[in-house]
Amino acid sequence: MKKLFAPAVIGLLLLSTASRADDQTKDEDRLANCGTVLSEIMNIPDNIPQDVLDKADCVVVFPSVLKAAFIVGGSYGRGAMTCRHGSNFSGRWSAPTMMALEGGSFGFQAGGEATDFVLLVMNDTGAKGILASKVKLGGDASAAAGPVGRTASAETDATMRAEILSYSRARGVFAGVSLDGSTIRPDNDANERIYGKKIPAKDIVLMRGTRVPPSAEKMISILDTRTPAHKS
Repeated sequence: MKKLFAPAVIGLLLLSTASRADDQTKDEDRLANCGTVLSEIMNIPDNIPQDVLDKADCVVVFPSVLKAAFIVGGSYGRGAMTCRHGSNFSGRWSAPTMMALEGGSFGFQAGGEATDFVLLVMNDTGAKGILASKVKLGGDASAAAGPVGRTASAETDATMRAEILSYSRARGVFAGVSLDGSTIRPDNDANERIYGKKIPAKDIVLMRGTRVPPSAEKMISILDTRTPAHKS
């Protein structure tokens, strides 16, 4: 029995290590995809309005959020969030915390879609709330939801006091689902894999000691270039 036990334990350890390595690779790919999505959206002629971007305290990117529904809608995605450094969110962009989006909406819906979302957190209350716990999206939290472009810009102009503004780029056909009813929260397990140790999301984002992972350099570089200064 003992002769069989040792190889079994070793096998489980090897499987666990391989699974963890696979998860870390997926996390790094997500960070890289966040940079790609942000770059592509920023290069659309009618992209996120510059004055809105300059007022944002934090930016959250969810590449390829999956949504599927029949009567009851649901959404699922993994991405990353970065905030401006400093007590008043006026500095350069921070190392990112990994984020999770989960939840759904209810209504007469049928279909499926993968959508890229960019969320702009417009004040420190919203930023600190997201970093501390799970936050539900709804009402003003998704007031600017819609395709990136002129329509989204117009809606954003009318909702500047919203805590979170959302923009989306759909890749597929779907009708009737927004992020209303979904929740976003820090993905602490993914943060541990990315940074090699347990670090609270607020420490990653608000403290200057955390280095930007190589896979997130594109995402942070784009924001440092396109909106280097916070404008109130």
